[in-house]
Amino acid sequence: MNPTLRNFLAFVAGLVLGSFVNMGIISISGSIIPPPAGADLTTTEGLKASMHLFGPQHFLFPFLAHALGTFVGAFVAAWFAAANKMRLAIGVGLFFLVGGVASVFMLPSPIWFAVVDLALAYIPMAYLAGKLAGGSKRITVE
Repeated sequence: MNPTLRNFLAFVAGLVLGSFVNMGIISISGSIIPPPAGADLTTTEGLKASMHLFGPQHFLFPFLAHALGTFVGAFVAAWFAAANKMRLAIGVGLFFLVGGVASVFMLPSPIWFAVVDLALAYIPMAYLAGKLAGGSKRITVE
């Protein structure tokens, strides 16, 4: 397979799988840590209106979703890449970081969460995934 095409497909696969992991964690979070009483999490407006009711425990799963989604996406991209594994992993991290920055502007989350989320969930996870995937020995089928 053409290396450029393979890198592109690896990047797209990383974005898709990372997004699935992110949404999967977010979708189960309410059953593990119930939302505050009276919070409507079905719409963005409801989430904005009830954000002041959230305690620190309610931000655990969003952070894990962002960090693990980025990690899985970056790992997949780097694992399947033909070359430039770390660049693709960091690219996935940057893509998800843009989404995280947009989320910070759209939802009134506490400053501490915004700082922790943006500083730790994206680029560090992408770097770690790129290192782990780049150093892995794997069997390639061509």
